[in-house]
Amino acid sequence: MKTITAGLITLMLAAAPLCGLAEDVAVSGSDSATEPAADETALDTELRSEIERAIDAGLRYLRAAQADDGSWSQSVGVTALVLRAYLQSPRGSTEEDGPFIARSIAYLLDHVQDDGSISETNHNRNYNTAVAITALKATGNAEYTPVIANAQGFLKGLQLDDEDGYARSHKYYGGIGYGGDERPDLSNMYMALEALKASDVDPDDPVWEKALVFVSRSQNNSETNDVKVSVDDGGFAYMPNYSPHGGGESYGGMTSAGLLSLLFAGVDKNDPRVQAAYDWIRANYTVDANPNAKEGQGLFYYYNAFAKAMAAYGEPTVTDTAGNTHDWRRDLAEKLLSLQREDGSWINSLSSRWWEGDPNLVTAWSVIALNHVYGT
Repeated sequence: MKTITAGLITLMLAAAPLCGLAEDVAVSGSDSATEPAADETALDTELRSEIERAIDAGLRYLRAAQADDGSWSQSVGVTALVLRAYLQSPRGSTEEDGPFIARSIAYLLDHVQDDGSISETNHNRNYNTAVAITALKATGNAEYTPVIANAQGFLKGLQLDDEDGYARSHKYYGGIGYGGDERPDLSNMYMALEALKASDVDPDDPVWEKALVFVSRSQNNSETNDVKVSVDDGGFAYMPNYSPHGGGESYGGMTSAGLLSLLFAGVDKNDPRVQAAYDWIRANYTVDANPNAKEGQGLFYYYNAFAKAMAAYGEPTVTDTAGNTHDWRRDLAEKLLSLQREDGSWINSLSSRWWEGDPNLVTAWSVIALNHVYGT
């Protein structure tokens, strides 16, 4: 029987702890609605330079905000995200670039626990461990392979299945939550799958097939969901038939996370689940808000997940259901550039829910999003 520590997160960052989950209002559909020619979808030199400057400014802000112990916000999760932002930036920072990188890695390693988790707290252990795996893997340093392997085992051990008393017919089967035996959710699921994918877990490992059971049940798509859905639009909710924004509504952050989860788990791009999620994005395309979320909530979580989802899907443009073609990289880059503060940081000025009042977290997310925009 797997040992899973209980401990329902009291903060109930109900949509993703640091991983901030949530989004903002309804669709605006006003983003660059002109149809570009095929050779116009590449970022032009001027915009690429602006993105580079924005990333550099964000990283300078973060370097100045680092604590003496090597952390950001005294959090393994935030520290791992900042480290990833540095390592995957256009400058390609490495451990040799300065003590600020080495100290952040040391902080993560100092919080490796006997059970394989990497966390400073018993809460959010899945999230913290997942983003720490991704950051340590991004260093390219084989010295961390044993730590990563043990952390992979910890994440797999959190997955709810028959050993935990969850029959396959249970709506939570295959899911992963915050790190105890409480309810799983799609945000924690996506973060775990991203870490397992980044750290090269065997595609035939049972973790993927089990995960797809829960991921598919979190999609509001009656064609492919064996759980009756209250909404049937192809998007994703936070968990089966539940959204922190009301009812079982689909919304932007989770639909991007759901699309990513399907792709991480090896689902073909032409699979009806992938196409239904992509069609929801087409129908709700915007970078002005987190579609279908309460105003301002989880906005930067959405930007981060949207950038990764679009990069993984692999299309340079999105043609919305009204027939307008959008260069998603340009749209997102220009939006993030417009929201960057003078000191180089980003913060959600509309809602601080799910840690989006922490400029360290939000700046790390924004840089990671721009890294995906720049690198695609």
